Amino acid sequence: MEPLRVLIVEDHPVFRDGLRALLTSIPGTDVVGEAASGVEAVAQALALQPDVVVMDLDLPGIGGLAATRQIVATSPHVGVLVLTMFDDDDSLFAAMRAGARGYLLKGADQDDIRRAILAVGDGDAIFGPAIARRLMEYFSVPRPDVRDAFPELTERERQVLNLIAQGHANAAIASRMAISTKTVRNHVSNIFTKLQVTDRAQAIVRAREAGLGVREEGEH
Repeated sequence: MEPLRVLIVEDHPVFRDGLRALLTSIPGTDVVGEAASGVEAVAQALALQPDVVVMDLDLPGIGGLAATRQIVATSPHVGVLVLTMFDDDDSLFAAMRAGARGYLLKGADQDDIRRAILAVGDGDAIFGPAIARRLMEYFSVPRPDVRDAFPELTERERQVLNLIAQGHANAAIASRMAISTKTVRNHVSNIFTKLQVTDRAQAIVRAREAGLGVREEGEH
């Protein structure tokens, strides 16, 4: 069998050296390259075509999420295993949306890292024990259906409220919705009245509790 070709993407030299030592100790695994930034990761993945990219998220330049997205887009057969300090839900789900096949925390033991690299190289998706529990908990909790949120609002008002909850000002909302700023102000006034809130901050809290205001990865 041909060796599993791995590209390491990590900007901290000490951790990168330790990861290289670990990978070279796995029979049938070949470290074909190393990168210390997102831009280098994309370039080396394209040039080397590894089987697995071990990707940190906190990288200089474009960052690990953007690098993952670009690698998967240009080389969908390459498996990306995220190995990061970030253990928050936003980073986890953003990595999944970007196309990562696995997600481990840097505190994972060496056996977990070995198993994850081999699994991703075999085309499987894998998550560390702590991450797997988080995923199970997340999907086991009933989520509000945003389509049912605030039935007293019109569809247009709900769209405006969603953009408010994302942090957009009236002018930006007007531009996005191709309506006048005055119309946005009227919608905002109606929203405040219907939700019985007195300001934007209160409206944002109500909207986010109902599941509105979530930005898609890459949206600004």
